[in-house]
Amino acid sequence: MAQPLALTSGEPAGIGPDITLAAWLRRRELDLPPFYLLGDRAALAERAKALGLAVELAEVSAEEASAAFARALPVVATGKAATARPGQPDGTSADAALASIRQAVADVAAGKASAVVTNPIAKNVLYRAGFRHPGHTEFLAELAASGGRAPQPVMMLWSPALAVVPVTIHVSVREALAQLTTDLIVSTARIVVADMKARFGLAAPRLAIAGLNPHAGEDGTLGMEDVEIVAPAVEILRRDGIAVRGPLPADTMFHAAARKTYDCAICMYHDQALIPIKTVAFENAVNVTLGLPFIRTSPDHGTAFDIAGTGKANPSSLIAALRLAARMAAASS
Repeated sequence: MAQPLALTSGEPAGIGPDITLAAWLRRRELDLPPFYLLGDRAALAERAKALGLAVELAEVSAEEASAAFARALPVVATGKAATARPGQPDGTSADAALASIRQAVADVAAGKASAVVTNPIAKNVLYRAGFRHPGHTEFLAELAASGGRAPQPVMMLWSPALAVVPVTIHVSVREALAQLTTDLIVSTARIVVADMKARFGLAAPRLAIAGLNPHAGEDGTLGMEDVEIVAPAVEILRRDGIAVRGPLPADTMFHAAARKTYDCAICMYHDQALIPIKTVAFENAVNVTLGLPFIRTSPDHGTAFDIAGTGKANPSSLIAALRLAARMAAASS
């Protein structure tokens, strides 16, 4: 039997518990891969009661999760209580969320789970507790550090219709311009190609590199960044033997016909990548962290405090994240 997926609790006051329960209830209908939740069984039971859901919960070890999955939602205890009510984070929220992430990574490293799937966190809640990372991506890179050196994490948003990667991530537009270099574009693209080969089963991934400026700079008349930073990166990647085109005008890269010509769009900053995929695939896009020694996927949405505990949360993105994690794990085995 394949190892189960380790699903983190996320922010206990958010919709993570709601979509976890909803996904497990559809396990047979959708033939979902076995997973277990790392968290507080009592808190999950309370949420199920509030939602009026009849879900059997089994507190088990990671090794027992797959066998329990058909009859009960397996919960592996982290030792951290979660007392927050829906929509109302409290003093237990940060510890519960972070302990769940740390244990999920440790379980994969120990061979107890095949991949990490993370429920949404509330970064403002974590920041108040002293969290110093911009988000999941950077924290996971620190947990994956070997010999004191963290790998370069690359954030991919994936859907069947479109996959995108921002070269600069959770920074202001001004800071993105300061961070953008030829070397960063090249290292990001190389990680994308390596993981698409190893974990997505693509023998020769095709990349489309977006220009930074309108119309990819119009040969320098709208800014020299595409000539001086982006184009040299494309040439280096081409010499690597990678199937790559660019810099391309970002405003014509994402229509249906254009999307058929590449497997992943490499974009220069956060919104250039995320606006198109959230327009095309808002309900089934998956956040994937590339460049790590383990597989990590996540729903492509936040904690949605306003609807937590109401039964309105849509589990589609979590379901897609679970399926993609299992697919990537199978391709890597």
